[in-house]
Amino acid sequence: MSRRSALPPPPPPVEIRTWPDRGALLADRALLLGELVKMHLGPGRLGLLWLWGALGALGWSLISTAFITFEESYDVISAIIGLVLLVLGVCCLVPAVILVVVGLRRDVLIRRLLAQWGELDREPAADRALRLPGTSLVWLLVSFLLCACGLYACVAVPAGAVRGHDTYGLMALIMGLGLVGWLIGLIGVTKALLHRRWVIRVLIGAPAPATLVSSGGGAHR
Repeated sequence: MSRRSALPPPPPPVEIRTWPDRGALLADRALLLGELVKMHLGPGRLGLLWLWGALGALGWSLISTAFITFEESYDVISAIIGLVLLVLGVCCLVPAVILVVVGLRRDVLIRRLLAQWGELDREPAADRALRLPGTSLVWLLVSFLLCACGLYACVAVPAGAVRGHDTYGLMALIMGLGLVGWLIGLIGVTKALLHRRWVIRVLIGAPAPATLVSSGGGAHR
């Protein structure tokens, strides 16, 4: 891989594989699976996901504040301030949405590569390091907590709003922040569960037949 962020290629077709022996195949498999697991579930990925969520929350906060300004004030200065907040909010929210979508598409590719490289063979001793039970548990717990808080903000807070006291702009602000938190948390929970399913199906599942590859490129079992 020329860049650290670049994804590795999928395994070559059987007819053109050039690993001299099973040891070489397992070495490449372990190296690439380790990189792919870090790309999918590393601690940095959780921080990056939350950073994107924070950017989206900031954008929605600015947009909602602009609506509150329009709702409560009628002078020119307030209108200008509200317009500036609206533009700033859009400039934060749109990139956050794009980054999340790009990240989700990248995760789909990573999971596909994890399945393809993992199914080449089995190496139980080395595969234990790929399970990351502690990391996946952290992903699951903090993401579930964020989901719960977001759902509470979306449902419970608006249900307790007082007519005439809580403005529509304030409720939109709270519900929007709750929705952002719920979506980011849901993504985290899903990634943790999908990683666990990959571990069970690929690393702990029935052993795959080893594919030995001759130096001339021909594969045989």
